[in-house]
Amino acid sequence: MCWRDERVTSEDEAWMARALEEARRAGARGEVPVGAVVVRDGALLAAAGNAPVETRDPSGHAEIRALRAAAAEADNYRLPRSTLYVTLEPCLMCVGALVHARVARVVFGAADPKGGAAGSVVDGFGLPGLNHWPEVSGGVRGEECGELLRAFFRARRADS
Repeated sequence: MCWRDERVTSEDEAWMARALEEARRAGARGEVPVGAVVVRDGALLAAAGNAPVETRDPSGHAEIRALRAAAAEADNYRLPRSTLYVTLEPCLMCVGALVHARVARVVFGAADPKGGAAGSVVDGFGLPGLNHWPEVSGGVRGEECGELLRAFFRARRADS
């Protein structure tokens, strides 16, 4: 499935590059290399990488960590007019948090055929009855995001 569409801009490409920086930092710490940034009105609100291992927290996904930091920065758990950029298609937990935070748009890089909840496994953003549906664009720098993940897991398999 391909989510890439005409709404994707060079600004989206640039913010995804910033999310990729966070992903690389997470990978260097031994975490699965996923990074996320929250942007509102063209300004960075927050950036984070995956950290469930480091924090011993199953909710330590990059999206959740970035949403928490953005909410603290905005002094409000709701983040209207914001866009979350993430290097990997969000899981169902993260989709729920993004909907609850009223994020206006979600832009992701690589699809996740094993856990993606933006259409790969389930379309969590399209569930009927939700009171908020963000716009979703996928595949932004998707090959680069996917290769970062593949390289991480190749190295892990080679070490075992």
